[in-house]
Amino acid sequence: MIDITTTYAGLQLKNPIVAASSGLTSNINKIKELAAQGVGAIVLKSLFEEQIEMQGQSMLEHTDYPEAADYIAQYVRGEQVNQYLDLISQAKQSTDVPVIASINCFRADAWADFAGRIEQAGADAIELNVMRLETDLFAKESYEDQYVAIVASIVKAVKIPVTVKLSRTLSNIPALVDKLRATGAKGIVLFNRSYRTDVDIETESLCSGNVFSQPTDICDTLRYTGICSALIPGVSLAASTGVHGWEEVVKCILVGSSAVQMCSALYKGGSTAIKEAILGLTTWMERKGYRSIEEFRGRLNAADIKSATMFERMQFMKYFSRHESN
Repeated sequence: MIDITTTYAGLQLKNPIVAASSGLTSNINKIKELAAQGVGAIVLKSLFEEQIEMQGQSMLEHTDYPEAADYIAQYVRGEQVNQYLDLISQAKQSTDVPVIASINCFRADAWADFAGRIEQAGADAIELNVMRLETDLFAKESYEDQYVAIVASIVKAVKIPVTVKLSRTLSNIPALVDKLRATGAKGIVLFNRSYRTDVDIETESLCSGNVFSQPTDICDTLRYTGICSALIPGVSLAASTGVHGWEEVVKCILVGSSAVQMCSALYKGGSTAIKEAILGLTTWMERKGYRSIEEFRGRLNAADIKSATMFERMQFMKYFSRHESN
C-alpha cells in the first residue's frame, strides 16, 4: 500500500499537497471545497499589516476628529483581526485538515499578541510572510536581522509551530534559513511569489506583470530546496512557486521538501488540481516501487555541496558554450 503521509513543521499531513495562502483560502466555502478534494493542509489568506494601516488612514481622512487617530487605528485593527480569527475557527470546525494562519508583516513588535489569539482560535501553525523590498541606502539593520527579530517575537508568544515564507531575492538563503531554525522556526517555505512589475509603453505607466506562476518558475525553488535540505536538516521545507502538477510535486520531494504549496494551479485548474496531483504522485510512486514519501525524499538534494556547486558551474559553462554565436 502506498503511504503518502508526511510531516511538515511538526504537523502530520495525509499528503504533501498544501493549498497556499491566496484569495481561494479566504472563503469558508472554498476552504471546504479544497478539503473535499483531499488537500493535506490549508494556509489561510494572509492578514496584511500594511492593509490594516492603510484602511485606518483612509478612515482618518474622512473624519473631522484627527485626535481620534489612535482609536480609529485600534478599531480597524480589531475588526480585521476578529474577522480573521472567525475564519480560523470556521475552518477548523468545517474541515479535518491542519489550518495554518498567515501573517504578512514587517515589524517585530506588531503581531506577538495577535499570534497568541491565533493559537487560541485553533490554528495548527502560523506562517509568517515577511516579504519586503529593501530600498533604504542607509539602513542600520539588515533584513536578515529583521526576519530573525520577527520570528523570535512570534515564537516566544506561541506554542504552535511557526513557519516563514521567504523571498527568492535574499542574498544568502541557506544562512538565513539556518538562523531562523536556530531562532525557533519549524518550517521554511521556498519561495514567496512577489508582485511582478511591468510597463505599459502606450500609457507610459507601471502595471502588473503576470499574476500567476509558470511551471518554469520552479527552477530556483528546486535549487534552494535541494541545498537547504542538505545543509539544514533540522527544519522542514515546503516548496512553493511553479508547482502546477504532480510532476513538480515529485521534483520538489526528490530535492528534499516535506510539503509542496500550490496556488496558481488552483486558480487555473480549480480545486480538482489537488486530486489530480495526488493521483499523479501515487501513480508515479507505484511505477517506481516506492512505498512511502520518505523512501525518496531528498534523494537528489545537495548532500555533497561541493559536488553540487561544481555540477551547477559545469552545466552553466556547458550550456552557454553550445549557444555562443559564431
